[in-house]
Amino acid sequence: MTFEFICLFHSATKPPRYKCGLSKPCPEKHFAFKMASGAASVVGPKMCLEDNVLMSGVKNNVGRGLNIALVNGRTGELMDTKFFDMWDGDVKPLIEFLKTIQDGTVVLIATFDDGATKLNDEARNLLGELGSTNIATLGFRDNWIFVGGKGIKTKSPFEQYSPKHKAKATMEWLSKKKVNVFEWPSQSPDLNPIENLWQDLKTAHIKNNKDTNKYEGWPEVLEMEGCIPEKSD
Repeated sequence: MTFEFICLFHSATKPPRYKCGLSKPCPEKHFAFKMASGAASVVGPKMCLEDNVLMSGVKNNVGRGLNIALVNGRTGELMDTKFFDMWDGDVKPLIEFLKTIQDGTVVLIATFDDGATKLNDEARNLLGELGSTNIATLGFRDNWIFVGGKGIKTKSPFEQYSPKHKAKATMEWLSKKKVNVFEWPSQSPDLNPIENLWQDLKTAHIKNNKDTNKYEGWPEVLEMEGCIPEKSD
C-alpha cells in the first residue's frame, strides 16, 4: 500500500512533457518544433517537428554545410531532407534544390561546420525569399538556424545567427583589451515592436556560457523552439 501511494504521488507531480521537449504546448493548428545548430565540426545539428526527429547525427542524415528539411505546411509531413557542403562542394545543386521548393512548404535549415563559403548571390537571394534576414551576412563557420517558408510574405521570426567573431576566444580577447561591445539582439522586442507579437509563440536562445562552452574559437551552439502556424487555404 505504501509503495502504491509513493508511485501515485510521483506520477501526479511529474511535470508535463510537450512535443519535442518544448517548454510549453503549442496552440491548436500549430506545429511544435525544436532545433539546434551543429557544434564546431564535431556534433551535427538536430531538428524535431511534432515529436518526430527530422535530421540528426543519430539518423545519419546530416553533414557539413547547410542541412535542410522540407515539411508540408498543411499536414506537417516530412517531404525531404538534404545537406549541401558549402566548403568543398558545389553551390549549383543547392540552387537547383531551392528552386524546386513548392509554395506552402515549411523549410528548416541548420548549419554544421561551414555553411557559407560557397554561397553566391543567387543562393543567398533564394534563401532570403524564404524569409531569412541574416543570410546576406552569413560568413565562414557562422552558426545559423532558421525556419521559413516558400511563398512567405514577411520575414520569418524564427531565426538565430551567431557570427564567428562572437566565439568565446574572440570575446575573451575583446574583454582583455577592454573593448566595449554594444549588445544589439537580432530580435529584440524593444528595437522591433513587431517581435512582441511572437513572444508567446517562440523562445530562442544562444548557449553562450563560459561554464558550458566546449569548443574554443567556434561560435556557440544555437537552439530554438517554437510553434509554426499551419498553412491555411
